[in-house]
This record gives sequence, structure tokens and C-alpha cells, in this order.
Amino acid sequence: MTHPLPSPARPLRIGTRGSPLALAQAHETRARLMAAHALPEAAFAVIAVRTTGDRVLDRPLGEIGGKGLFTKEIEAALATAEIDIAVHSMKDVAVARPTGLTLDCLLPREDPRDAFVAPAGPARLADLAPGTIVGTSSLRRRAQLLHRRPDLAVVEFRGNVQTRMQKLADGVAACTFLAMAGLNRLGMAELAQGPIAPEEMLPAIAQGAIGIERRADDTATAALLEPLHDAPTALQLAAERAYLAALDGSCQTPIAGLALIDGADLWLRGEILRPDGTEALADAIRGPAADGADLGRALARRLLDRAGPGFLAGH
Repeated sequence: MTHPLPSPARPLRIGTRGSPLALAQAHETRARLMAAHALPEAAFAVIAVRTTGDRVLDRPLGEIGGKGLFTKEIEAALATAEIDIAVHSMKDVAVARPTGLTLDCLLPREDPRDAFVAPAGPARLADLAPGTIVGTSSLRRRAQLLHRRPDLAVVEFRGNVQTRMQKLADGVAACTFLAMAGLNRLGMAELAQGPIAPEEMLPAIAQGAIGIERRADDTATAALLEPLHDAPTALQLAAERAYLAALDGSCQTPIAGLALIDGADLWLRGEILRPDGTEALADAIRGPAADGADLGRALARRLLDRAGPGFLAGH
């Protein structure tokens, strides 16, 4: 059965958060769909949906809930057919998926590394003077920073890229971390002193990856999205998200991980930390890329066996 393509008269509605980065990701999705199907821009409508994570900016994410703070409202709009697809940063997407929705299209992954942003210098995280104030809202980054540099001070630092840069200009903190992928997508890579090597700071699970969600029974949209799906990114995220699921990861848990494809093999590195940074456990695993989910679960078991009960809760 063939389905009519989107058109200016019946545009495909693309749901997204309203931040500049989220809109850039929605526009990238639209551009890829236009190119794949030779469609005009008017065949698509980008619809911004305000999420809990965007609305509540005066409290740490851990205080207002776990995963889903940046996706729940968008998924509700998708489920009720107010939008046709939802574009997500995959690091914000919970492992457990809502009934009736499916997320089986991943765009090619951008740079997964963290970026060190210090407008007044220095050039490297390692060169920060003792007592320097660092801003971050990420429990992972906070724990990693305090583990490596317990002599630094960390303050809460929420908001989009533009908001955080303004906070730096206002002197709330001397430096911060952003995702290199986000800066690249915004054309703002020059704001970073540079990317932080994964060996120094392992990134968040699925950082740099964009996922496109649809209703499970929407076969027309499935066919539209099929040319956009990137198989290497899917292999990486299968491993990383299985690892996260086995650790029962949430926004309130300091977990880091990164999978890299090496020929037919996959190399997965993982790290778990106590929330206060007093202890970190790291390990890595290699195996066939097609077995990524099994590798992720195996790596999680190794770390959990070493950690013992209560580690991730800071007990």
C-alpha cells in the first residue's frame, strides 16, 4: 500500500522542545527528510512543545523527576496525534518506552564528547586553579569533576546554551561543560576551549545522538523515516542503552558510557560514580557489534559486582 507524501496542504508535523538546540535538531531532521524525498520545506511544520524540564529552571533536575523531563509532553502530543513525529536528544530519552510509540530512527551521531567552556581560560580542565567555581546541572559531570578535582567548587547551572553562556558572563561560574554535539549543531563550536577526551571525562549515554519517535501503527511515517536511519549509530546506542538499563540509570544517577565501532567489533567503555565523586569505577568490554546489547548488559554486571549495594545512591 502506498501513502501520499507530506505536502504544503498536509504537512508532516515535527514535534520538538523549543530551545535553540532542539529547534536546530528538528530543522536538521526536516532537511534530511526534504533531501530524501525531494520535498519542499513547506511540506513540514515544526511545532515546539514546552516540557517540564524547560518550564522548571530554578531547581536541579533530580529534584523534579528522573528521565522524561524533556520528552513526556512531546510524547503525549505524539500519542494524541497532535504531532506526527518527535525529535529527541537521545540522552534525554528513558530506556522504557511508552506503549503505542516506537523510536526506530536515529540520525548519524555528532561528536559525543563533552566540551570545556571557559571564556577567560585556561585552555584545559586540568589547568583550573584550586577553588575555581564550575557550573553544571549534570550529576554525572559534577561527580566526575569532584572525583578528579575535589579542590574545585561546583554550583548548579541550568538552562540552554545561551542561558549558560550569559551566566558565565555574569560571573555565576568561571567555566562549565556543554555537549560538543550541541555546539556543533548550533554553529557555536568556537565557544569551547575544545572537546574533552573520553579518557578524561566519559560522556553521557547516547550523547550527540538524535532519535525520531513515531506512533507504532503509523506505517506511512515509518516509510518516510527509513532512509534517515543510521545503522552505526543504532549499534552504538543498542550497547549504551542496554548498559544504562541494566544499571537502572536515570537523571539522578552518575553514569557515563561510550561505544565505538571498530570494523565488525564494538568497544564499550563505562563508568559509574558515587554522587559526591568520592569513588569511581570504570571498565570496558569488546565484542561483535551485532551483540551490542549483550555487551552492554555484561559491562553493567561487571561494574555492579564491583560496586556492591547502594553505590549509585551514594550509600
